[in-house]
Amino acid sequence: MISPEVFRRYPFFSFMNHNQLREVAMITDEVKYEKGQILFNIDEEATHCFLLLEGAVDLHYVVVDEHEPELRKEFVVGTINPGEVLGISAVIEPYIYTATAIVINASRLLIIDAVALKELCAADAALDYGLQRMVAKATMERLHATRVQLAAAITPE
Repeated sequence: MISPEVFRRYPFFSFMNHNQLREVAMITDEVKYEKGQILFNIDEEATHCFLLLEGAVDLHYVVVDEHEPELRKEFVVGTINPGEVLGISAVIEPYIYTATAIVINASRLLIIDAVALKELCAADAALDYGLQRMVAKATMERLHATRVQLAAAITPE
């Protein structure tokens, strides 16, 4: 458990009232990771959401040729910076991580139990609505950043 006040510093949680912050804080822990550690892997069951407090995390995506599975390519599709959330697949069906998250320098994160978070949302429609709005916003921001990266990668010099 962490102090609910920690969440007040981050816009992602700005919609939450005091009771919601307290409930989410009760299912959250602070964890430190070293460079190179993997937070989660693509296609794994998404059991946690994260908020990066310090450090940086790269999101990797793997493309595999459906006809020749041995042909695969890994891409860095984004870097998570302090104050950003990751692992949002944990609150979006089918609850499977869509990237691999690798710590690129010593980092400190908040780790939120997604099963407990979904239970809180089931009991509190306002929390569920606010969370889904913020997750949608984060998803759109990440999609835009990925499109920019893609455009830069295919633009001739």
